[in-house]
Amino acid sequence: MANTRRAKPNSRTAPSRTIHKIKVTLRDSRPPIWRRLEVPSGTTLRELHAIIQAAFGWEDYHMWSFDTGRDRYGMPDPGLGIRSAAAQRLGQVAPGAGSRLLYTYDFGDDWEHDILVEDITEPEPGFAYPRCLTGRRACPPEDSGGIWGYEYLIEILSDPSHEEHEDRLEWLGLDSADEFDPAAFDTAQVNSALSPLATVLVKH
Repeated sequence: MANTRRAKPNSRTAPSRTIHKIKVTLRDSRPPIWRRLEVPSGTTLRELHAIIQAAFGWEDYHMWSFDTGRDRYGMPDPGLGIRSAAAQRLGQVAPGAGSRLLYTYDFGDDWEHDILVEDITEPEPGFAYPRCLTGRRACPPEDSGGIWGYEYLIEILSDPSHEEHEDRLEWLGLDSADEFDPAAFDTAQVNSALSPLATVLVKH
């Protein structure tokens, strides 16, 4: 991969033309489940939601929100104090390296994702963004009960004698527990999922 070009503090590059390198980690996952992504700084939070869904393998069935520590953004809901995610951009709510956000998916299972901005760089010519640089471990199945429910699911799948083993296989649509590998991760597969959302910002 070509050397990443860091955006200079006094660069005249417009914020919408810079790149946020972010690490997104599923909170309380042990071992950690995470993705390192490069995302255009001008990405709206609504678009970032779609990017995280694709990068992790979620299926976008449920409500979601971003929490900046001061405001919440998602599908507008005055009753829940959620403002429009389409009206805020990543570079606005997380302007520099070290900035943090919390992304919550599924208000029942409460899958919380910690987002850390690791760097702000200039886009590389010919590269399409967003893109995934690396990551670890598979996304939990939808509706598996949050991180603790997921850990229990893994425990059940690893024990063929468990009374719930067959029921959980049927629920997942699997013939064997070997068909689900919690350690699996494929960068190319993630980038394939991201490709419909990706755009080349700087041509050769």
